[in-house]
Amino acid sequence: MTSVYENLDYEVWLEGSMESARVAVPLILEAVAPRSVVDVGSGLGAWLAVFKEHGVEDVRGYDGPWVDRSQLLIAPGEFIGADLREPLAVDRRFDLALCLEVAHVLEPEHASPLVDALTSFADVVVFSAGIPGQGGSTQLNEQWPGYWAELFATHEYVVADPFRTRLWEGPDLKWWFAQNMLCYAQPAALERLPLLARTRCEGAPLPLVHPGCLRHVLGELEAARAPRTTRWPWQRAAT
Repeated sequence: MTSVYENLDYEVWLEGSMESARVAVPLILEAVAPRSVVDVGSGLGAWLAVFKEHGVEDVRGYDGPWVDRSQLLIAPGEFIGADLREPLAVDRRFDLALCLEVAHVLEPEHASPLVDALTSFADVVVFSAGIPGQGGSTQLNEQWPGYWAELFATHEYVVADPFRTRLWEGPDLKWWFAQNMLCYAQPAALERLPLLARTRCEGAPLPLVHPGCLRHVLGELEAARAPRTTRWPWQRAAT
C-alpha cells in the first residue's frame, strides 16, 4: 500500500530531530516523568532514542512499514510498522504518547481516528502539527491548534502549553517543534502533574507563528518570484 510518507526525504525530514529531541525531552521529562513512551509517527525513532538516553527503557514507535528498519535508532523490536491512515491496534497503555509533526500529512478524514488512538494509548499526549501556511513537501491537513484541541476535547482531554515559551528561542531546536508543541491530558493527569496544571489553557491554545516559520515562507515566496536565469541552448549571450 502506498502512503504520503513514501515520497518524503527521510534525511531532510529527520534533519535536526535528534538535536531537537535533546533540547525538548528533558522538559517533557520534567513535566510528565514518564516511565513508558509511545511515539505515533516515530520515523526512525530519534525522539524515542533520546528518551532512552535519559533512562526510559519502555518505548515503542509506530510508522509505515516502508521505514527502513536497518536505519532505526531504536531496537527493531521496539518498532511496529503501521499505516497511520488505518486504525491502530492499541494493546496497552503508556505513560506518555507522542505525535510530532505527523498529523498534518494525513488526510483530514484520518484526524479523528489518530486522536482516538493517541488518547487510547495514554492519559498524556505531547502533540504538534503544522499550522496553515507552514509549508513542506506533503501537507494535507494544516490546522490551527484549536482544531486539534476540539478533537481531543471529544475525549475530555484538556490542553496545556508548558513547552512553547521555554523552547521558543532555542538555537538547537527546529522552529516547528517550538511553534507547535502542546500537551493534551485527562484532567486527572493534570491534577498530579503540577507543571501541566499551571500551564493549562482556559480556551483554545494561542495560534502562534514562529519567526523561523515566517522566514521559511518568505524565502519560498522570494524564490518563486526570482527571475529565471537558466539559459537554453538557443539563447546567446549578448555581444
